[in-house]
Amino acid sequence: MNAIIKIKPLDFIWETSDPFLFCAYHEDLYPKGNEKLGPNASLTGRNIGQDFTPKDGWRMYHGTTVPGFPAHPHRGFETVTIVQKGLVDHSDSLGAAGRFGNGDVQWMTAGKGVQHSEMFPLLNEQEENPFLLFQIWLNLPRDKKMVAPYFKMLWNEEIPKVTVKDKKGNTIEIIIIAGNLEGKTAVDPAPDSWAANPENEINIWTIKMAPNAEYTFPNASEGINRSVYFFKGNEIESEEYTIPVNHQIITHAHKSLTIKNGDTESHFLLLQGKPIKEPVVKQGPFVMNSQSEIREAIQEYQKTEFGGWPWPSYDHIHEKPKGRFALYPDGKEIIKST
Repeated sequence: MNAIIKIKPLDFIWETSDPFLFCAYHEDLYPKGNEKLGPNASLTGRNIGQDFTPKDGWRMYHGTTVPGFPAHPHRGFETVTIVQKGLVDHSDSLGAAGRFGNGDVQWMTAGKGVQHSEMFPLLNEQEENPFLLFQIWLNLPRDKKMVAPYFKMLWNEEIPKVTVKDKKGNTIEIIIIAGNLEGKTAVDPAPDSWAANPENEINIWTIKMAPNAEYTFPNASEGINRSVYFFKGNEIESEEYTIPVNHQIITHAHKSLTIKNGDTESHFLLLQGKPIKEPVVKQGPFVMNSQSEIREAIQEYQKTEFGGWPWPSYDHIHEKPKGRFALYPDGKEIIKST
C-alpha cells in the first residue's frame, strides 16, 4: 500500500499537521553588512517595517535597520528555530538573550506568555551574509498552555548527526533536532514540550541527500502524522511520482516511504508527531483552545506586556564582537566559540 497521501506545492508559510501549527522558511542572500549590522545596500523601494518581498534576493521583514522581527508576544505554543546559515540575535521579556546560528537551534516554550525579538545581524562586512532559517510552531496541549516560559539552546556541536550510505554508496546525512535514529537520540527538548514524551514520536530532522542517493524512512506508529518538505534540489522520485523541488509530501508514517534523489544534491525537512487532537484557535501570535482564551490573552498582554521589555529598543541587537552565546533569565551565561 502507498505511503504517500498527498503531494502539494510549498508556499511562503509551510502547512503542517497536528501537533505542528506551521513552519516559516526564510532564505535570504543578504549583502555585506554595514557598521550598524544591517545591509550595506540601499533600502530604497522597500516597504520598511513590512518588507516581505525578496527584492535583490533578500528581505528586511519587520526590521528598519537590521533585518528581522522586533519584539512581539506569544502564548500557548512553542517555537523551534533552526538556523542553518547566518545568525539570530534573541532578546526577551524575561531578560534572556542570545546569539546563535550556523547550525544551532533555539527551542522556546512561550507558555503563559513571553515577548521576544529575533533580529538577523549581518556581521560580515567583507563578504555576503547568506541566511537560511526554519521556524516551526509546535502546539502545546491544554494542560501545558499556561506553563512558565522557557528557552533552551541546542548547540550545533551537541546535536546528533547520522550519516548512512545506500546500496550504491551514496550518502544521506540526517541532523536529529528531535527524536531518534540509528541509535542516536536528540538533545532533550524544553521540559513541558509535547516532544518531551517519547510516546508522542516527535521527529524533527533535516536531511541532505547526495546525487542519486536512495533512502527509506523508518516506520512510525499508525496514527502518527508525517510530512517531508523538499526545499532544495531539482527533483526526486517516490512511488512512481516524479516530484519537483518546493513540494511537501504528506505520508502515512507507519508505511514504508522510499525517496530516490535526482542528479543534484537535495535537502529536506521532516516533521513527525502524534496529534494532540484538541481544538486550536489561533489569532496572530496566540494559540489557545477557545476564542475566550484568545480574548484573555490579548487583554493580559495589553495590561502587562508579559513582563514588559527590559532592552533599550524593540529591535535590540548585541554588540558586534559578541560571539555565539546564551544568557538565561537566572543570569547564567553560556559562551560558545564562533
